[in-house]
Amino acid sequence: MEDRRILTAGMRDEDRDTEPKLRPERLENYIGQENVKENLRVFIEAAKQRGEALDHVLLYGPPGLGKTTLSNIIANEMGVQIKTTSGPAIERPGDMAAVLNSLGEGDILFIDEIHRLNRMIEEVLYPAMEDYVIDIMIGKGPGARSVRLDLPKFTLIGATTRIGLLTAPLRDRFGVVHRLEPYGVAQLKVILLRSADVLKVELDEDGAEEIARRSRGTPRIANRLLKRVRDFAQVKYDGKITGEVARFALDLLEVDKMGLDYIDRKMLMAMIDKFGGKPVGLDTLAASINEESETIEDVYEPYLLQLGYIQRTPRGRVVTKRGYDHFGLTYPEGKE
Repeated sequence: MEDRRILTAGMRDEDRDTEPKLRPERLENYIGQENVKENLRVFIEAAKQRGEALDHVLLYGPPGLGKTTLSNIIANEMGVQIKTTSGPAIERPGDMAAVLNSLGEGDILFIDEIHRLNRMIEEVLYPAMEDYVIDIMIGKGPGARSVRLDLPKFTLIGATTRIGLLTAPLRDRFGVVHRLEPYGVAQLKVILLRSADVLKVELDEDGAEEIARRSRGTPRIANRLLKRVRDFAQVKYDGKITGEVARFALDLLEVDKMGLDYIDRKMLMAMIDKFGGKPVGLDTLAASINEESETIEDVYEPYLLQLGYIQRTPRGRVVTKRGYDHFGLTYPEGKE
């Protein structure tokens, strides 16, 4: 069910066509993440002045915040080629060796979902990242021998939504580590106005703010909502997205003013109604709303925790006063 949600921050099929067009190509056009941008600008300029490859970079944070976009920008700023793959796509050490051997001097290898690399493949990466060499086994059995191949100086950029799942030896080999943070409404407005210009959609300030407020701090979701609201503006109105049009469309899409959808509300109301606001265990909650516990923990909970609508306690999950206020319900006496 999660992959069908309009508010999922993960990549959907509909995003694959439009996202590349909406991605900025230079740091100066990249909105938000100011601290990350400033640091990268210095590291990139220093590497270019020395004529060296950029140090290995690890980008982490929730999905949809621009890790892939930033990786492509780094390649553009360095003036090098970028090869893109993902952790699940590399199944054997030989696959990784082939990818590394195909890189040119200074090139960037971008590995999305790097936390999903298996340990055998990580072993190939260690000498590649540190000494720019790979060891390849030739032959089988007693006659097998190891051959060491030199690699060009390259930069590995890893992206992950779950940095805690990276092994310490791999994590420690990255010289530059940055976390991408959720965006504010003002930053999302700027992104939406730029996206509307690229998509040739007429969007005013009020319309941009309304979409931004319901986008859960995530550019990917903001751009997806923009496309959906554009459809309503085209069919039901005169094509221009105003605040009124955005509110009408997003209400019909069941995305409320805080960016909650029907699944978020279903989960909160189950905790309030079915369990009387008392602490509820993850597995019990999952069974009550017919969802996987991993999906609740990884997909639904983070935003509700960020809003302060739920709280994790040793006895289970509970809805906070702020969560009750969202529905206009009275917070039970004696719970604070």
